[in-house]
Amino acid sequence: MKKAIVFALVLITAFAAFASGANETASSNKIVVGATPEPHAEMLNLVVDDLKAQGIELVVREFTDYVTPNEAVESGEIIANFFQHIPYMNSFNAEKNYHLVNAGGIHIEPLALYSKKYASLNQIPAGATVAIPNDPTNEGRALLLLESAGLIKLADSSNLEATPIDIVENTKNLKFKELEAATLPRVLGDVDAAVINGNYAIPAGLNAAKDGLFVEGADSPYVNIITVKAGNENNPAILALVKALQSDEIRDYVAKKYPDGNVVLVF
Repeated sequence: MKKAIVFALVLITAFAAFASGANETASSNKIVVGATPEPHAEMLNLVVDDLKAQGIELVVREFTDYVTPNEAVESGEIIANFFQHIPYMNSFNAEKNYHLVNAGGIHIEPLALYSKKYASLNQIPAGATVAIPNDPTNEGRALLLLESAGLIKLADSSNLEATPIDIVENTKNLKFKELEAATLPRVLGDVDAAVINGNYAIPAGLNAAKDGLFVEGADSPYVNIITVKAGNENNPAILALVKALQSDEIRDYVAKKYPDGNVVLVF
């Protein structure tokens, strides 16, 4: 009998400890957000104290690719990420059967064509090799940029997922090297030109306005967003995060650090 009573007390104590831990976890207001280093992680780090004042602990985890931050959100390893635009997210959802949604738009990073060998579009020779991102939406985006620059013509200019096989006119007989977006700044000196995403161009010291041979317009549909798994878009901490990023503090930061338009805010 005494053993039964002792056993029951142990169970009750263990359950109480478990419940206490569960309540602590449930009441925790810590959010982990994945981001590529610049400007995304920098922006997030700017609002850490603002969120802390609201009782929210923001932990920024840096990624250097476009795949693992989405996998981490889908699996629940992190609650949100900040690195991608809507067409890329939609493409990822379709390919992986994921459930990622837009929780708020922050900025555009204009895509640009860069070269270390030539100073203008006209100097790019026939047969030149142009490196472009190899992920579906950024590859299509790069080809649309090259079409706008007059270097190629696509079968369908509304196709955001175009690939080189969709090119119907290529008067300079350009050759395309399809590479992971993160590697493009490193290979820029090895090719004639490369189309590079802003979040990889900026850390490499490239300025779209100064160094770009041709730059995407500010009316681009490729708005960088806070991405969460469906169901978390109305999480109070996520709403607070988006509000903090859509603030005068971020506006001032962008105006001072990117006066030449490498980052264009959408709020």
